[in-house]
Amino acid sequence: MVGQVLDVKGAETGVEVSLLDSVFGITPNDHVVYLDVKQFLANQRQGTSSATERADIVGSTRKLKKQKGTGTARAGSIKSPLFRGGGRVFGPRPRSYAFKLNKKLKVLARKSALSQKFASGDILFVEDFTLVNPKTKDFVKVQSSLGVSDVKSLFVVADNNDKNVYLASRNISNVEVIAAADLCTYKLLNAGKIVISQKAVEIIHNNLSN
Repeated sequence: MVGQVLDVKGAETGVEVSLLDSVFGITPNDHVVYLDVKQFLANQRQGTSSATERADIVGSTRKLKKQKGTGTARAGSIKSPLFRGGGRVFGPRPRSYAFKLNKKLKVLARKSALSQKFASGDILFVEDFTLVNPKTKDFVKVQSSLGVSDVKSLFVVADNNDKNVYLASRNISNVEVIAAADLCTYKLLNAGKIVISQKAVEIIHNNLSN
């Protein structure tokens, strides 16, 4: 498998990048993808919701009335959920929604996402590029040249060292720039178009082909 490499102006460079079938050409495993995306979203939840239950109410513990003979239901505490100002029954408590997944499963999920996007023609390969100045308008020109201005796009670069690319893109709502080492199944699937640099392809192969 090969991919045509474009320059930042959107023109073909005549260079092809070799792609591993084991990374970009597998049959996607939908259930594995579901689990990886579920874990990502679960890890984003703060889990800080908390309700005031009966034990948390500050108030008197005096028995409100005698047990029998009143003609009404017995009542032992003003903190009861039956009374105004009482504690909530079975309210939410702070908790962690995170759960673990096997590393091999996560690798398979990323391969599945890449294969699915490549098969649908939503992956572009570009030559390694940098920006002289961290200006948003310069990054917008790159977007426009590659034809990804109107879709949510994910730019996958080799590493985090090129700060100008990150700074120039962070003010654009439908663009995200990540390092190849930080590849994420959810972000791959959430993007309409994926733009991968040549060096990033090598890193992806190294990380996912083992």
